[in-house]
Amino acid sequence: MTLKAEALPRSDKRSANKKSGGYLFKSGVKRWTVSIVRGLLVFGLCFMIIQPMLTRFGTSLMQEKDLYDSTIVLLPRNVTLENYSIVFDLTNFPRSLINTAWTSLIVSILQVIACTLVGYGFARYEFPLKRFWFACVVLTIVVPPQTIATPLYMYFRYFDIFGIFKTFNGEPLNLLSNLTPYLLMSATCMGLKDGLYIYMLRQYFKGIPKSLEEAAYVDGCSTLRTFTTIMLPDALPTVLSCFLFSFVWQWTDLFYTRNFISKTMVVYSTELSSILTRMSRYFSQDAEKAIIVPPARQQQLVSIGVLICCIPLVILYIFTQRTFVESIAMSGSKE
Repeated sequence: MTLKAEALPRSDKRSANKKSGGYLFKSGVKRWTVSIVRGLLVFGLCFMIIQPMLTRFGTSLMQEKDLYDSTIVLLPRNVTLENYSIVFDLTNFPRSLINTAWTSLIVSILQVIACTLVGYGFARYEFPLKRFWFACVVLTIVVPPQTIATPLYMYFRYFDIFGIFKTFNGEPLNLLSNLTPYLLMSATCMGLKDGLYIYMLRQYFKGIPKSLEEAAYVDGCSTLRTFTTIMLPDALPTVLSCFLFSFVWQWTDLFYTRNFISKTMVVYSTELSSILTRMSRYFSQDAEKAIIVPPARQQQLVSIGVLICCIPLVILYIFTQRTFVESIAMSGSKE
């Protein structure tokens, strides 16, 4: 059995390197160089992601006078937590955060259930115009939802199914300003980024050997039982990945939130987006008059609001990152 070059004594390493014509030394230098470059790249990427969060956190603890002190870069000289209390008042915290959490949870669950069934159908079954319908799924990924804002508004403002509601009530239903449009779109795979989830799940199911399903059919399993007991358990990492994507995008969504529930429900994303308009009256002594808040102070409070929005998502990722990374590796393109 031959020993590796790293396990040999120094004198033996030199002799082995001479016998190899310097190959061992060159390969060692190359290996160390690649490791150092890879480490620097990873450190740089991590710093680019973490540094803005650290900067926001340091700024959030500063008093207003520290914002104008050129000698203060990251660490505050006068530490205060009053800024968080101000942002809580401006964003209706914690009510807005609780509403955002349960809304995102319900919508994400519906999206994952519907997209899992559709993705499995695209991967395993043949039906008329299959390629055309899958092209439509891909199209929903490419086309931004803002392009269908007007049709969505008109559809849910005058919601009717084959004229049934107009026949019995005399007019269509108005589903705006409540959660119903959200739920309908999520349950029918027309929600936010549903095309991406269908694509990911379809690619995963296509990579599973059909022999597993055929063996289950031979043992007497029905199609539904085969899906729930054989296919779905193996797909849980990818399903969880889709759930995380859905939850995060729903957590920070503004387009659907403003169109459907902003008038009836306090949601953190809409509160944060309009924090500047309420800031001037919050600091004003006269309720009828607004004052001009300095730009540095505005940026500080907005940064705190963004930081509060990101903290729950970071915590969620910390507890699920292992399954998330595994699902990304398993859901690559397989044909």
